[in-house]
Amino acid sequence: MKLKKWFIGMMLMLLCVPLLSSGAARAASAVITLELDGMTLASDVPPYITAKYVTMVPLGVISKGLGAQVQWNQSTRTVTITKDDNELMLTSGKKTAAVNGSSVSLDNSVEIRQGRIMVPIRFVAEQLGLQVVWNHAAKQISLYTGAEPPQVSDPVEPTVPTVPTPTVPSIPAPTVPTVPTIPGAGSKAMKGVWISTVFNLDWPSSSSIGKIDQQKKELGSLLDKLKAVGFNAVFVQVRPSGDSLYPSSIVPWSKVLTGTQGKDPGYDPLQFMIAAAHDRGMQFHAWFNPFRATTDAGTASLAVNHVAKSHPEWIVKAGEKLYINPGIPEARQSIIDTVLEVVKGYDIDGVHLDDYFYPSSTFDDDSSFKTYNAKAIVSKADWRRDNINDFVRELGKQIHAIKPAVSYGISPFGVWRNINKDSTGSDTSASVSAYDDMYADVRTWIRQGWVDYVAPQIYWSLSFEKARYDKLVDWWVDEVKNTGVKLYIGQAAYKVATDKSPEWQSGEQIINQLKFNEKYAEVQGSIMFRANDIVVRNPAGLSSLLTFYFKS
Repeated sequence: MKLKKWFIGMMLMLLCVPLLSSGAARAASAVITLELDGMTLASDVPPYITAKYVTMVPLGVISKGLGAQVQWNQSTRTVTITKDDNELMLTSGKKTAAVNGSSVSLDNSVEIRQGRIMVPIRFVAEQLGLQVVWNHAAKQISLYTGAEPPQVSDPVEPTVPTVPTPTVPSIPAPTVPTVPTIPGAGSKAMKGVWISTVFNLDWPSSSSIGKIDQQKKELGSLLDKLKAVGFNAVFVQVRPSGDSLYPSSIVPWSKVLTGTQGKDPGYDPLQFMIAAAHDRGMQFHAWFNPFRATTDAGTASLAVNHVAKSHPEWIVKAGEKLYINPGIPEARQSIIDTVLEVVKGYDIDGVHLDDYFYPSSTFDDDSSFKTYNAKAIVSKADWRRDNINDFVRELGKQIHAIKPAVSYGISPFGVWRNINKDSTGSDTSASVSAYDDMYADVRTWIRQGWVDYVAPQIYWSLSFEKARYDKLVDWWVDEVKNTGVKLYIGQAAYKVATDKSPEWQSGEQIINQLKFNEKYAEVQGSIMFRANDIVVRNPAGLSSLLTFYFKS
């Protein structure tokens, strides 16, 4: 009897009262409905939302509704789901699932509720190749077997913001819109997002390695979700570790595609990605890590034509990574040649570099300083900055000589210089800076007009005193004012609900930053890091908040 009363009480709480998480009230829907391609799916146990915002459904929905074969092993408490060529194994209490033999992280594992085995619907459905769309107003989860769901709702797990729905004041559009070719871009034209390929972070997934059809399906699904939220441009990492996601005569194929560096994946991923983005009305910017050669210090698994093997004299080990030495002119030109190969061969909208110039750690380049110092620069720090300046200037010049319309921009570290080092620097006390530690003199790039835009990575909150978001935006606005160089702000979506600071526990931190950007016509948009942290992990309702903000 006590168990029965407890159970009834728990169900009443689920259906009738707000859920509480992190001490904040969150409104929860009383009834969640399911449908597949417009047809309602029956569920003998009501779906529910966990504290991590994962929608759980009974296993019967998977077997009867989606037509998959399911098997429950009571001794191991593991459910096996198979459909077509896909096999998923989820074990109660385990934070990873086995997807076609590969380990994939889970936000929520198998649970048993009302005697029913409950599984995370979004994870299962997407692994089976379905689109998952959440309609908050209707409290409905819609699954689609087709390529593109209707663009009317938020394509992520159902979530409810922890604070009142934001309102966005109306502001005049900048006189020079950043992306005039994108319909509906709005007053803040650039609504960009970084898609990381290194370590198979955003795309392609580790479970799709070596599978062309799955990789294509995953990318289409990811772009659909990003477009539904309101993003209009993607910045895709096409040269993650001295290798490429396109057929190159200079660098080897990336291992993220097949598991083996140098192995042909059987198609041209870059061509496919560009077409997929353009078909959805989104811009495609090719993102290059300039001087990073590898993500670790090992060389055994590198392809024979990787720069670390073909030109070991260009390589410097710094920390646990290998870098291409910016002090060697031939090495700099090799990177320029790699970028130009893409500019010449593909219909990209832009070339984008991140902040992999010199590392902020110890870098052994004494010999290069002596050998390649034709200008007789006395200070090694000034010589390093001159090397990067030469690279930035020459790359932009050669890009625009080939295709003047291609946008060329860089995303530097968010602090140029601290005010204690330079009275004209920002009112910050960051432990490193772009100028002093990465030898990136972004001020010179802006004043000389060597770049079309800068997108500083301002990855701190509005209340982080050592490097406050608002103070840094103020500083960068002053730097680009009256220069003709556009300013986008790099924002840390990845920190929402992962950074333990109180200010990052809500998606409102990102929304409040976007609202702050509205103060300035010079801020012509933003780029968020990174895709899966927004539309897959969807922390603290961030995706829903962004959808509301972008489309208001």
